[in-house]
Amino acid sequence: MKRPRRKTLLSLLILLLGGIGQQVGWGQSPPIRNVVLILIDDLGWADLGCQGSSYYQTPEIDRLAATGARFTDAYAACNVCSPTRAAILTGKYPARLQLTQWLPAGRWSATKHRLREGRFLRELPLEEVTLAEALREEGYATGFVGKWHLGGAPFYLPEHQGFDVNVAGEDHGAPGHYFYPYTGSWSIPTTGRKVVKQTLKDGRPGEYLIDRLSQEATRFIRQHSERPFFLMLSHYAVHTPLQAKKSMQRRYEQVIEAEQQGRPAYAAMVESVDQSVGNVMATLRELGLDRETLVIFTSDNGGFARATNNAPLRANKGTNFEGGIRVPMIIRWPGVTDQGLVVNTPVISNDVYPTVLEVLGYPLRPHQHQDGLSLGALLKGGGIADRNLFWHYPHYNRHPHAAPTGVIRSGKWKLIRFFETGRDALYDLEADIGEADDLAAKRPQVVNDLARKLEAWQVQVRADLMQANPQYVGP
Repeated sequence: MKRPRRKTLLSLLILLLGGIGQQVGWGQSPPIRNVVLILIDDLGWADLGCQGSSYYQTPEIDRLAATGARFTDAYAACNVCSPTRAAILTGKYPARLQLTQWLPAGRWSATKHRLREGRFLRELPLEEVTLAEALREEGYATGFVGKWHLGGAPFYLPEHQGFDVNVAGEDHGAPGHYFYPYTGSWSIPTTGRKVVKQTLKDGRPGEYLIDRLSQEATRFIRQHSERPFFLMLSHYAVHTPLQAKKSMQRRYEQVIEAEQQGRPAYAAMVESVDQSVGNVMATLRELGLDRETLVIFTSDNGGFARATNNAPLRANKGTNFEGGIRVPMIIRWPGVTDQGLVVNTPVISNDVYPTVLEVLGYPLRPHQHQDGLSLGALLKGGGIADRNLFWHYPHYNRHPHAAPTGVIRSGKWKLIRFFETGRDALYDLEADIGEADDLAAKRPQVVNDLARKLEAWQVQVRADLMQANPQYVGP
């Protein structure tokens, strides 16, 4: 047999390298094959250095923003946690899911509240095909670490919704304690009965929950580094109870009170979360995975009133003012997104699902994530079609400034309808991010147009509306 001539070998080599070049792209990163979704609980929009804070120390998250895209007008799908988590995993508005309240709730009073609450589910339905299930169908290893809050045993835990691994994911919304043995109790609002909970069954004396969950996340990455993986690191922090490492907390206590943006314990918890993000990113770099991993960082609602100051935004978690629903969002798509890109287009939790599918190169599932829009075009420096964003919160809670409301954001305009009174408030968010100037009386045509669109959307998603409460006797 004759040996192939050198010219033939060279031609084959050129063809081979040309194919690789077309697939990968010269000077670019390899295709994205992994996804890390980091969800923080109750992290306020202004609670990061890259968002303008000089009090909170977040160098690792700031570095993530500097190497990816930071969204200035990102929104949680709800002003409380469980509905936003459901929206992230399903791509649907909470109102469409009929999961519009934190679980298990229980803040409504039969005699003190003028309206009856809208009905809502107390778990994420198994019929929903979650993002984790979609990726597992494609051969992904799927891991969940941290706060779940979308149902409990025996049917509604992360392992029933597409996750192969579940660490610390239970039905409760706050840890028993942030230090081992992680036990605590909670009073059910409607009955006053105590529920004893333990976030993790094992650990070491002095172990801190944020650090432990970070270790579990990096362990998952290491154990599944040879195959595509989807990791959802869902920290219980920075939700109450406000419990931090004392050495770290003391540094914030030394800041003069006038310059403290929030409570020192909360600030120390934010810093621990930042270190957790740094640990995850360092692990990806160590394993050579950082250039082929999509990283998404966001929060489930705005900052808690008694923990942080959400200025310049108005109000806090539990409200549909900007302080309750506008949240940080950072997305790092290596090799595609310009480093340090700032995106001002309004986006929402529902968009995570289709964005992940597009970045990974899988067909979209519009029948599932029907209320989400892929942000791929924005991450490439382009634009997306104009659209309206909606909120439906037919509930009461005990957070300051809270009220049952519906909301539409359309371009610069935001209309809030207060369900008890039927009053509409209108704000120009481009000129008035703090929602200090209600323009409803001055712009009746805008109010009427947005109100019609809000009502039409409520019909479309079959939002459960509030009704008069015949048992109401007054406050």
